[in-house]
Amino acid sequence: MEEESQPPKFALPVDSEHKATEFRLFSVAAPHMRAFHLSWISFLACFVSSFAAAPLLPIIRDNLNLTSTDIGNAGIASVSGAVFARIAMGTACDLFGPRLASSSLILLTAPAVYFSSIASSPTSFLLVRFFTGFSLATFVSTQFWMSSMFSAPVVGAANGFAGGWGNLGGGATQLLMPLVFSVIRDIGAVKFTAWRIAFFIPALFQTLSAFAVLIFGQDMPDGNFHRLQKSGEKPKDKFSWVFYYGVTNYRGWILALTYGYCFGVELTVDNIIAEYFYDRFNLKLHTAGMIAASSGLANLFSRPGGGLLSDVMAKRYGMRGRLWALWVVQTLGGIFCVILGQVGTLSASIFVMIAFSILVQAACGLTFGVVPFVSRRSLGVVSGMTGGGGNVGAVLTQLIFFRGSRYSKETGITLMGIMMICCSLPLFLIYFPQWGGMFCGPSTKTHATEEEYYMSEWKSNEKENGFHLASLKFAENSVSERGVKADNVTRPSDQTSPAHV
Repeated sequence: MEEESQPPKFALPVDSEHKATEFRLFSVAAPHMRAFHLSWISFLACFVSSFAAAPLLPIIRDNLNLTSTDIGNAGIASVSGAVFARIAMGTACDLFGPRLASSSLILLTAPAVYFSSIASSPTSFLLVRFFTGFSLATFVSTQFWMSSMFSAPVVGAANGFAGGWGNLGGGATQLLMPLVFSVIRDIGAVKFTAWRIAFFIPALFQTLSAFAVLIFGQDMPDGNFHRLQKSGEKPKDKFSWVFYYGVTNYRGWILALTYGYCFGVELTVDNIIAEYFYDRFNLKLHTAGMIAASSGLANLFSRPGGGLLSDVMAKRYGMRGRLWALWVVQTLGGIFCVILGQVGTLSASIFVMIAFSILVQAACGLTFGVVPFVSRRSLGVVSGMTGGGGNVGAVLTQLIFFRGSRYSKETGITLMGIMMICCSLPLFLIYFPQWGGMFCGPSTKTHATEEEYYMSEWKSNEKENGFHLASLKFAENSVSERGVKADNVTRPSDQTSPAHV
């Protein structure tokens, strides 16, 4: 019995919640780094599936007689399905754990990818893209999983790498699908058959990734949700309260809005950029796909770079540093987006597109450097709200600027950049009493502590039963968000132990 009470041994150093305090990119140690690799690979598979049609649109549109409106509607459908799916996924993660939530969704959406090969009309093409797009909600489980496995000083990097490497699927599919199509066509299939067969590759990849998560994954450092709840180590939470504390935290809504115009813009670009270069500069399909791929492939380092920048800024300036870095990078991304719509030469367009992509993807990483600290009890709901905001932004952007012939694609891109700049301004309103905001320092009131902020999500009877203990540990470990300068100043509240401890 004495041995069983000892804390488990981990390959990485951990904090009091057994979250890793280091992020070792090339390690596969269980459970922390194994969860990282399973999460980004499965998310990448879903991204490849969701945008597999985009680089083949010039062929598909001829086969199915798609109009520009049909293509625009299908693009909107591919990202709209995940809007509510992401919110639902966040709640599912809070209640059942990221492993079961993500693998279930991946398996449920895989048939839609297979059915893409038998689409025979604009309506059926729209439907398969709509249902395939639900799989993008696995982004939420990815971010929830990383926030459950990695401690405050490295959570930005973990979220950035997992999300960024998953988003590589948007670039990888621009290279993969034209290549697979060409190979199948060269073997002997006619082009209108070759594109259909090509869809079996992403479908199989997605299916296998789901089984890998289910078999090899683990929800928390100490085990899976079901076992922890059964043993009493993790109390079962109530859906109503988890949902309530998520949707009533205004910080989550602001991050959902700003994420709508960084990740939402990224999704929009994934849908339109290959066709944009193909039509505007009269390029070959494969060449347009390669140029478009460079945008998505920037996620290899850009989104992780945003996460790392968030952690670096927090180490010195605390939460205020994370917020300032997010606003600056997203605003610069909007400026480059405006420029992209104005330049008229191929070489200049490629250069500006790459610079814009790096900035907008880094802003995504910076966003999820802030999200884990908005709520401890409703982490999944806030992650789902923010992730869903990304899809709402993509839907609105494509609906307003890239559906039909109201705007040319150049004008649409320019207006999209202006929207980015405007929608980053509400970040000025985010304020944490214990850490401050972009223009104001932390509150000087005695109750403005990490403990008070996260304990406010629990009722007194729940505290009596010990349900709040995980939040209490998180509060203790998030003191680092005060930054170096604030940490050197002893607050009055630090001298008094909270009554509920």
